[in-house]
Amino acid sequence: MTLTRRLFDENHQIFRESFRNFLAKEVVPHQTAWEAAGIVDKSAWKKCGDNGFLVPCAPEEYGGLGLDDFRYEAIMMEELAYVHETGLMLGLHSSVIAPYILNYANEEQKMRWVPGIVSGEAILAVAMTEPGAGSDLAGIKTTAVDQGDYWLLNGSKTFISNGINSSLVIVVARTSTEQSHQLGLFVVEGNPEGFERGAPLKKIGLKSQDTAELFFNNVKVPKENILGHPKSAFNYLLAQLPVERLTLCIAAVAAAEAALKLTVEYVQQRKAFGKSISKFQNTKFKLAEMRTEIDMGRVYVDRLIEAHMAKELTADVACGAKYWTTDLLCRVADECLQLHGGYGYMEEYPISKIYTDARITKIYAGTNEIMKVVVAQAMGL
Repeated sequence: MTLTRRLFDENHQIFRESFRNFLAKEVVPHQTAWEAAGIVDKSAWKKCGDNGFLVPCAPEEYGGLGLDDFRYEAIMMEELAYVHETGLMLGLHSSVIAPYILNYANEEQKMRWVPGIVSGEAILAVAMTEPGAGSDLAGIKTTAVDQGDYWLLNGSKTFISNGINSSLVIVVARTSTEQSHQLGLFVVEGNPEGFERGAPLKKIGLKSQDTAELFFNNVKVPKENILGHPKSAFNYLLAQLPVERLTLCIAAVAAAEAALKLTVEYVQQRKAFGKSISKFQNTKFKLAEMRTEIDMGRVYVDRLIEAHMAKELTADVACGAKYWTTDLLCRVADECLQLHGGYGYMEEYPISKIYTDARITKIYAGTNEIMKVVVAQAMGL
């Protein structure tokens, strides 16, 4: 028995069951094919939209459900982790990128873009990371130059999730050569002249996630495609990054739970030296330790969700949680694979997928080393 969670009510449980059934029918049967193809079929996004699973917080006037309750999004992140689905990044689309449009777009832009991102007809990507600038936003080299009627975008981005499937890409670009923190958010629609997508990057994990390089060579971005003020994006990014880190925390703890569940089932069935592996003291101690740490992580993250909903989640707290929960996931995935023995190294066993998918969590959305720097700075160090 684990601790009873107090975060969700009956409506949330009904929603969870509905989404769980959706995954069983529309996602799980296609996972092997998606991984082989290196991309999630766009039809899956459309089905998510048809069932109200994309940007549920979007106001009804834009086609959304008007569910201004982050717990619904958290439920979907958890359930995706429980079925080991890391290619269909609903959290990235709905919780990380869509808020840039919901919070900083003007009314005309919202009417133009939000219905599509709710229906699944438009898939979102955000282009921050560059070959020479990962966790350091101030090091961004991509530029946007004001040309009067439009902005001229030049540069390249890498490791962009949804890089192939996306039809709306929010590009972070420098709007001043003198000030490192003067950035803008530019929405690139479709495939305009000068915009190129590289081939999907080959990764050791996240096999079905269409991660790609993006290239901008004199791409003309209309003035009506700027989000907010073209010199204020650094502040926009700082305001939105805590929830991105929170989404990783939610998925990390859920993935750790999934890994532990698989392993408990496996050690009870597997025998060595004439008895079940689960009977060995080392196995019991390892599983007990992981169960306890995951319980701690679950309580921790549930509290962070409450803080976010109350608009109290600060950057340093989110950073601390991101590094701790992703470290936990990687440690649990490693221990669980070890308890599977040689079979854990075989692709047919789900624990191998959790193990390889877990490793990136300590790197993306800001490396865990950078997370610790932010926490230390908040301590006045």
